[in-house]
Parts: sequence; C-alpha cells; structure tokens
Amino acid sequence: MNFALILFIALSVTGAIWLLDALLLKRGRARDAREPLLVEYAKSFFPVILVVFALRSFLVEPFKIPSGSMMPTLLIGDFILVNKYTYGIRLPVINKKVVELNAPERGDVMVFRYPADPGLDYIKRVVGVPGDVVEYRNKRLVVNGQPVPSEASGTYSYVGSGLNYINAQVYEERLNGVGHQMMTEPDKPSVYPPQVMDFPYRENCSYNADGEGFACKVPEGHYFMMGDNRDASNDSRYWGFVPDQNIVGKAFFIWMNFDNFGRIGTTIK
Repeated sequence: MNFALILFIALSVTGAIWLLDALLLKRGRARDAREPLLVEYAKSFFPVILVVFALRSFLVEPFKIPSGSMMPTLLIGDFILVNKYTYGIRLPVINKKVVELNAPERGDVMVFRYPADPGLDYIKRVVGVPGDVVEYRNKRLVVNGQPVPSEASGTYSYVGSGLNYINAQVYEERLNGVGHQMMTEPDKPSVYPPQVMDFPYRENCSYNADGEGFACKVPEGHYFMMGDNRDASNDSRYWGFVPDQNIVGKAFFIWMNFDNFGRIGTTIK
C-alpha cells in the first residue's frame, strides 16, 4: 500500500473542497447559514493531513520491522524512525530527488524500495557504494581487496522459520571505522547460487558454484546491501543493486517495541 499516495490524494481532495467553498460556494450561502458537513470535515482534516504529509515526506517516517534479517541490530516488532532528508530531499509520491545532500556510506542502515517490486520497502545495511568491489567468501566480507575487520563477540539464539531453534555466531564488524553487530550460522553456505535472480548489472557479479562466496562490482548510482543476519537475509546477493532513486532514508532510532520495552530509545548503529 502506497501510504504517501493515499495521503496526497486525501490532502488534494480536502484542500480542493476547502478552496472551492472559499472561492465559490460560500458566496451563495446566507451569512448565518451553517457550512455543509463535507466542508466542515475538509477544513478540519486538511491542516492535520498537511502536517502529517510534510513530516512524513521530508523529515521522518516510521516503519515496523517485519522480519529477522537485520538481527541482532533490529528485531521483529521494532518500530523505527527513518531520516528522510539525510540523503537528499525528494518529492513525495514520485520520489524524485530535487536537492542533493549526503550520499549513503558503508555501514549505514538504509530503507529502500525493493528493486524487484518497488511497492515493498526493505531495510538492510550498506556494504558497497558506487565503484566498490564487494566480496563475501567463507562468511567474511572484503571491500576493495581489504578484509572488513570483524571479531567474534558471542552467540545469539532465536527461533527461526519452521520453529527451528538457531544458534548463531555474533561478530563485531567495522565498516568505515564504525562498529556494528552481525551474525552467521557456520553450517550454511555464504550464498545459494540457484536463488540468484537475473538482475540489472548481473554481469558485474561472479558466484562460486559451491556457495563459497561471490564478488560484485557496484555500478555508478547503485548500492550493495546485506542484512546483519547474514544467513537469513534476502539481499543484494540474490536480487542485485539498489539504484539511488529507490532510496527512502536512513534508519536511526527505535521508538517502540511492544514485546521488549527495553529497546525503546535505542540508537541504530
């Protein structure tokens, strides 16, 4: 559901009714006559919708985490806030950038429109920016020939799909000098080649047939994304690069989790 489009339609309809009444209909009513109910509702809702639309389009937008692909950084049920202007100001609904600001950096947690279906919003971590060569072999990330520092920091247990109990190894990984946690399952391959789609710039990537790993060169205007729960994430390994026009914003704050109040107020790293 395109909520931005729904808000825009509601804003346009209520604004048009208010304007039509002010310029035309009001002149035909007696001074002491009551406004039509539709006009009353339009005048009441228009300012509210305008404020919500402006805040959501240009400042911050709330999202709910629906899957475990970003564990342990983000958990299912986390309600997060996404900064809409960090990567530039975009026109709502059509998502066209009109003001250039900052570019996404390696390590950012970013919300974007899924390239294979732009009606879906995804959240992953940026691991490759335009021009980078991203390699992932034997569960270790390498960018431009340099291994990304990572250090084992414990284990993380959770119930996966099919009610399977999973014990994952947690690592402290550092991209651009900033640390974040990610986790892997030692008994799973780095990538499942049969699940790789035929995505744009697929020729920029090479995959080992045995699932040991892959290497991709990120094209201009695109980004390579991976989930922190590396072995339970449907990410750029499978569906390719995220074009700049699909960017929604940078995730920065957890404001609610009804199953775990201790996560409220957590900054996303």
